This record gives sequence, C-alpha cells and structure tokens, in this order.
Amino acid sequence: MGRLTFLAAALLFMHAAGAYAQEARLLNFALFEAAQKNQTEEVIRLLGEGASVAARNRFGNTALLLAARSGRVDTVKLLLDAGSDIDRRNLAGSTALLRATEASRGKTVKLLIAAGADVNLFNSKNLSALAAAAYNGDEDIVALLLDTGAEPGVIDNSDKSAIVYAAGKGFAGIVGLLLEAGADVNKRYGNDLTALMWASGYSNDVPSRDGAETVRLLIESGAEVDLRDNRGWTALMVAAEMGHAAVADLLIEAGAAVDLKDKDGKTARDLARGAGNTELLRTK
Repeated sequence: MGRLTFLAAALLFMHAAGAYAQEARLLNFALFEAAQKNQTEEVIRLLGEGASVAARNRFGNTALLLAARSGRVDTVKLLLDAGSDIDRRNLAGSTALLRATEASRGKTVKLLIAAGADVNLFNSKNLSALAAAAYNGDEDIVALLLDTGAEPGVIDNSDKSAIVYAAGKGFAGIVGLLLEAGADVNKRYGNDLTALMWASGYSNDVPSRDGAETVRLLIESGAEVDLRDNRGWTALMVAAEMGHAAVADLLIEAGAAVDLKDKDGKTARDLARGAGNTELLRTK
C-alpha cells in the first residue's frame, strides 16, 4: 500500500508540474504577442500572473526584443523595469537596440541607450546599429549613436561599413557625421570600392541632387578621385556607366582622369556609351 501511495503521489506531482509548465508557456506566448502589439496594459497583467521577461520565442526573441522593434516606449520601459536583459541577443545575434534601429524607432533607441544598451554589439552578420541607421537614412539616430560611442568603422560580413551604406544612398548629412567621427574617406571595402565609388554609383531611387552633394562632400573631405576597384574602375567610370552626369562633372572638376582604362581596356567614355549614356562625357 505504501508503495502504491508513493507512486500515486509522484504521478499527481508530475501532472501538476506539467500543468504548471503548460500554463507558464501559454502566459509567455501571450506576453510575446502583447509586447509585439504594444498592449502595455496586457503586458502588465501577464507579468503579474507570472509571465517571464526572460522567456524566448522560437527565434530567440524576448518580449523586450519584440517590443523594441514595435516601438512603443512605455512598453519597452515597463519590460526594462521588470528586469529584462537589455543586451540579450536573439538567434540572429540582434539586440533590442539593433532591432529598434532597423525599424527606425528613434524614441525607443534613445530610451535603450539611456538605459545602458551597448551601442557596439553586432548581430551574426556583424551588422551594427550604426550601420542600420546609416542605411535607413536616420540622421538623428546616427548622431545619437556616435555621441554615445558607436564605432564608425565597423565592417560587416558583406564588407561594408556605415559610410558605404550612407554614401550609396546619397545621405550626405550622415556621411559628414561619420567622417567627423573618424571614418576613413579613402578606405577600401569589398571589391576595393571606396565610399566615393559607392556615392558615384548611387542607386536610381536617390535624387540626383543628393547623390551629387554626397560626392562633393567626399571630394572636399579628401577622397582620391582616381583610385581603382578590382575591375580597374575609377569613381568617374562608375558614374559614367550609371549615367550620373552631375557626378561625372564634379569628379572631372576635381581632377579625375577621363582617359584612364580599366582592366578590359575601356575608358569612362566607353563605359558610358556601352550603357547607352551616349551624351555623357562626349565633349570631355
């Protein structure tokens, strides 16, 4: 009889423990959803019922990581006050600060930095919050990150840094901030490209005035106009192939050589013609 009683008690305990674990799991799932949807009152209720700020979903996100991307400051503050690990990373290596920056949540970024978030933590692709802000064109966030010690020269796994992202998208203000913070204007990145080359080949969604302004700033900051990438292309060749006439004019005014040849023996004029930009450099 004693043995049967013991087994019965053990089974009851295991059942109760399993039920408790299932209840905690459901509470945590509900917390994830409430945090992601910025339901602050619901977050308060769930924490009061035992949901854990340390719980993680299948992507490794805590409630704080979810709330940071959604961007409601009071929810983020509540989760921080409840003991959330501010620098906890998810499975992709992202912190709350990086997720908030990627989503352009300026107020949340400011709160997290004020609460002590490390501005120099990177995800598994070595992407920093500073690079994410530069890519998005968030000049205020870039300035805040730099003011709190973000390293301007970090290179990610695609062999780019914050200044490359800003230059290629025509964000002259951000390029200026990064240069003031110590970014090397002539540093080589993937395929031996420089920030000037990236700026000279700005994407088609960038207003031409912004692209030209960025190129002008880089030149005035000491960018060498005739450096070559691994194809033998200069910034002028990049601009010519892309059809960026105003940029080509700026580069030539700064002393760029028109008749240099790339590894295939082509000049900037040849590249312009090959891309259908027949008027570009015709009289240069």
